[in-house]
Amino acid sequence: MTRFDADDPRERRKLFAEAVTAHRTRASPFLTIEAERNPDLDGEDAPAPWLQFAESTFNLDVTEDELDRVNTLVNDFPECRIDELESPEEAEGTNVRITARSDANRLAAFADRVFLEVYGRDEDYRAWVAAV
Repeated sequence: MTRFDADDPRERRKLFAEAVTAHRTRASPFLTIEAERNPDLDGEDAPAPWLQFAESTFNLDVTEDELDRVNTLVNDFPECRIDELESPEEAEGTNVRITARSDANRLAAFADRVFLEVYGRDEDYRAWVAAV
């Protein structure tokens, strides 16, 4: 991989697909994608939304409202299945683990839609591949 961020929808999906391919090729422990913070959506102190992928599992933290949107999104991707929900008492949200078995392009499309539909980012949001 030679670039690590993108804000154009086509370029973001290409970046995400390249990151999945690099993750698989390198057999790295995980890959992390972060979206640009939006104080209007995220609040002042909240971290930027992120998504991790390891082997065949996406991992993300969501609020109650975002969890509803995750469920809706997963219905559009038959290759994806929510496997685990964890809501520790000390946490304000839910950690979601989604099994996703598909090619890099389809996984990239899913990741992009997580940021668009679950985290409410605009079509031109900037995302970074923070770790591969």
